[in-house]
Amino acid sequence: MDLLASLGRTLGFSFAAGINLYATVALLGLASRFGWVALPPQYKAFDQDWVIYTALALYLVEFLADKIPWVDTIWDTVHTFIRPLGGALIAITTIGDASPAVTALTGLLGGVVAGSTHITKAGTRAVANTS
Repeated sequence: MDLLASLGRTLGFSFAAGINLYATVALLGLASRFGWVALPPQYKAFDQDWVIYTALALYLVEFLADKIPWVDTIWDTVHTFIRPLGGALIAITTIGDASPAVTALTGLLGGVVAGSTHITKAGTRAVANTS
């Protein structure tokens, strides 16, 4: 049951990473640091100053890029490769102590979930920009 709960939490974060990777990483780091919610010890990986500050800086860049038509589409196109990878890395980091097969499967699922939410967001944005 613990693995199922951990997998659900992990895939939820991968889902969010497909929409906005940098906000997800920053919030994970801040939540871990300030104890906003009870997180397992493996979430301390996001609790590093350089991780939080880099994620916040990139979130600011993404926030500004999202406000400019066509720049947002270019940004999403570049992130077609970055967000699924980020979702997979979040999943692998947050799954905790698991067998190599479970870790690989979790990374694969995290990448697919992040990729699907990203493609939905980017496709909707492309349609909105061309209309």
